[in-house]
Amino acid sequence: MRVGKAFTVTLAAAVGMTLVMAGCGGDDGAESADGKVTLTIKTFGQFGYEELIKSYESSHPNINVKQDNIAKLADYTPKLQQWLTAGHGAGDVVALEEGILIKLMAKPDQFVNLLDQGAGDLKGNFLDWKWQQALTPDGKKLVGLGTDIGAQGMCYRTDLFAKAGLPTDRAEVGALWPTWDGYLATGKKFVAAGTGASFFDTAGGVYQNILMQQGDETYFDRSNKLIADSNPGVRAAWDQTVAMVGAGLSGKLQMWSPAWNAGFKTGSFATIPCPAWMLGIIKDQAGPGNAGKWDVARVPGEGAVRGGSFLAVPAQSKHPEEAAELAKFLTSPQGQIAAFKAKNNFPSAPQAIDDPAVSGAVNAYFNNAPVGKIFGQSAKSLRPVYLGPDNQVVGDGIGDALTAVEQGKLQPDQAWTKAMNDAKRAIDK
Repeated sequence: MRVGKAFTVTLAAAVGMTLVMAGCGGDDGAESADGKVTLTIKTFGQFGYEELIKSYESSHPNINVKQDNIAKLADYTPKLQQWLTAGHGAGDVVALEEGILIKLMAKPDQFVNLLDQGAGDLKGNFLDWKWQQALTPDGKKLVGLGTDIGAQGMCYRTDLFAKAGLPTDRAEVGALWPTWDGYLATGKKFVAAGTGASFFDTAGGVYQNILMQQGDETYFDRSNKLIADSNPGVRAAWDQTVAMVGAGLSGKLQMWSPAWNAGFKTGSFATIPCPAWMLGIIKDQAGPGNAGKWDVARVPGEGAVRGGSFLAVPAQSKHPEEAAELAKFLTSPQGQIAAFKAKNNFPSAPQAIDDPAVSGAVNAYFNNAPVGKIFGQSAKSLRPVYLGPDNQVVGDGIGDALTAVEQGKLQPDQAWTKAMNDAKRAIDK
């Protein structure tokens, strides 16, 4: 979202994630001895802001920006809630993942109203549905500015596909799975070839991708009533994923675990559902020795959102005006283009999506895949899905149940019943 004038950012090679002690709140909004204002931005995963922050500091000599990053969303979310409840520790700008956005928006007074900071003029810089997600129902308060959207693809190992006697060309690979049934059939052929690798990494990622294509609601309806056990789309995603587990396609890994991280480098699985932001993770974990072995094809089924975030300014910030300007800078079309170049986070700004730097982008690490075109086509068919305030806790429970199925600890029907009972108990607390 534009800050009033264009800026140019030259990106160096992407750097690794900045890991900090998750429990530290630091001196939020501190002013240093030289009179500079220090703004603290809290993020999770990989936002690609390292070079952008340097650029901002260069053009704002009175500002220092400190980025505190926590690698796992599951670790970041409770910390964020703790900081907001305590009234300190959240810093000046915080990343809000879409899965918890609605829950946090139930207490909009915890955040600065960005409409009061001139953000209303930036509405055209976002996809309309992305803007609406962070706007209160009465339209009077804007909690956050959109960063990326989880446009989807399917990443795969060309060497393992060749070993299994499957095509390796991305167009031919995509033609194997116009649907998830096609993906299952391809997986069965891969397993039968005995490559020593699993077809995909974990059931949870596949389930999430299928689920987000099932309709405009998942676990909750728009009145925030739990419908996980009655929504046929949830059960359909579960059944299709369980069928893949039963066919022996899963590597039974847990996302973000050491074994999952190592699997990218060792080639222990051949495919992974791949929102745009996953490309940076794959590159970092697989390492330079696997450059060109990974490629990107279309995702089975139709495009849908999987992930995506916002930047907000906590009301506890001691420098709300300066923090809001930083958030505008980072989420501007140019900022989103820079983040895409750094970590492949696909923009939510129409201007950025259509910019040749995005639409014409190829990724050398992924065998020169035309990622701008692949994810751009997915983005244009995105159907935003409503996520209730307790979406994350319900989703985590279902993910744990799928893990129990993968590990043979529960039968599918037992696991489904447990997941639904756990969901009801969780929201009744």
